[in-house]
Amino acid sequence: MTENKLFERIDFTLIHLPKDEYENCKFVNCNFYSADLLNVTFRECIFDCCDFSLASLKNTALNDIYFIGCKLVGVQFEECNPFLFSVNFENCVLKLAVFFKMKLKKTCFVNCNLQETDFSESDMTSAVFDNCDLQRAIFYKTILEKADLRTSYHYSIDPEVNRIKKARFSRTGISGLLDKYNIEIE
Repeated sequence: MTENKLFERIDFTLIHLPKDEYENCKFVNCNFYSADLLNVTFRECIFDCCDFSLASLKNTALNDIYFIGCKLVGVQFEECNPFLFSVNFENCVLKLAVFFKMKLKKTCFVNCNLQETDFSESDMTSAVFDNCDLQRAIFYKTILEKADLRTSYHYSIDPEVNRIKKARFSRTGISGLLDKYNIEIE
């Protein structure tokens, strides 16, 4: 087990990250682009300004993880180990990421680009989307009960196929709940 270690400016496309358990570690400006993180466990770690685009997370454990200023384009989070899965994102690019059938209760997305991200069949109860771009994000059979989307924009959520009871939306964003009706709101 590797504990309380700082990894800085390491290119894990050139140097393979050993299969291990990483606890309370911080990764700063590291490159995980297309890296294979099969069976790696991360607990209470922070990833700051790292590139995870197209990384393989098969059976990767992400427990109490913070991604800050990271690029996670095309990451298939549904391949992660679901046991104790807990992540939060701030100032991240998650275009084309997939969270299919994930348990994301109380997950926070702050100032994130979530364009074309797939949240289908995920449980996002009490999740927070603070100032996020959700253009073409997929919400299908998604549980968004008590979720907060008041400051986010460009979303299209069909209330007939998603559970949105007590979710919070802004008046200006309400049109994102009516897109399928092709009506004009003035």
